[in-house]
Amino acid sequence: MEKKLRVGVVGCTGMVGQRFITLLENHPYFDLTLVAASKNSSGKTYEEAVKGRWNMKTPIPEMVKKLVVKDASDIDSIKGDVDFILCAVNMNKDEIIALEEAYAKAEIPVVSNNSAHRKTPDVPMVIPEINNSHIDVIPFQKKRLGTTKGFIAVKPNCSIQSYVPLLSPLMKFGPKKVVVSTYQAISGAGKTFESWPEMVDNVIPYIGGEEEKSEKEPLKVWGRIEDGVIKNNEDILITSQCIRVPVTDGHLATTFVTFENKPTKEEILDAWKNYKGRPQELKLHSAPRQFITYFEEDNRPQTNIDRDIEKGMGITAGRLREDSMFDYKFVGLSHNTLRGAAGGSLLLAELLFKEGYLY
Repeated sequence: MEKKLRVGVVGCTGMVGQRFITLLENHPYFDLTLVAASKNSSGKTYEEAVKGRWNMKTPIPEMVKKLVVKDASDIDSIKGDVDFILCAVNMNKDEIIALEEAYAKAEIPVVSNNSAHRKTPDVPMVIPEINNSHIDVIPFQKKRLGTTKGFIAVKPNCSIQSYVPLLSPLMKFGPKKVVVSTYQAISGAGKTFESWPEMVDNVIPYIGGEEEKSEKEPLKVWGRIEDGVIKNNEDILITSQCIRVPVTDGHLATTFVTFENKPTKEEILDAWKNYKGRPQELKLHSAPRQFITYFEEDNRPQTNIDRDIEKGMGITAGRLREDSMFDYKFVGLSHNTLRGAAGGSLLLAELLFKEGYLY
């Protein structure tokens, strides 16, 4: 049996931090040994720090209730208690960049849910089933940072998880133009209906910064390592609209795509059904056994009944059909706070663990 690693959750009181904590309960690879947040929460027990704002459906795990929250900026007091951290802080971009690099330079690997480092060329931005090879850029990043063990790896934006996993098995057919609209749950903004009553019976046709992420981040996921950095894929053009809808969890995407070599519908369905990635090969703890599930029914996938497939880590698809302007159109769905946030980050940490990067 492998020795468990000690993990800290930095940004432990927010919605993603709370989700990290629920997922780490009885985890086979990692022991949660530290929780950290802003100075406002430091010094309190975790139970005290989240009193009145615990947003998970399950109770606070007993293992964390009495842990004393540390100041996330006090890295010297943290580094002896962890082997790596999961990071989900609510700060501005420059502050996050500085904080995560400070952890890495203190020889604490950072697996981040934040967006701040996604554009950093030598920071791998990974959907583990799709571009696991991008972790090979980490030695180049360590050289830049001057570290032996410390580095930063990030998970992509939740908005791309409902269509990038469906396009990736089709790369052999050469997708060229993609039009996507995402219909995104309120938990993606860290909200519930209690904290955001304006969303009840409402749709907001704008999410700040989301469309740029939806159009650009897939190009890094589909990119290649060259000269010690990740170069974006320049062969695919994506345009998007991102819309906030009154749903608790689950991001749904409608996608239109034109290929260089148009596949048949049967070839697409076969590619989805049989697609497996490195997490499935390694049988990682958080990995779905079936990465992509296709529904034949015209009214599926549905957010309320399909978002939790494979414990929220699977991708669902439906309504694949030919289009009058593009080659094909289809619908995809992912759980935004599991696959799209904490679960995706934890799966990345599991991959890094099994590939030897966290020791």
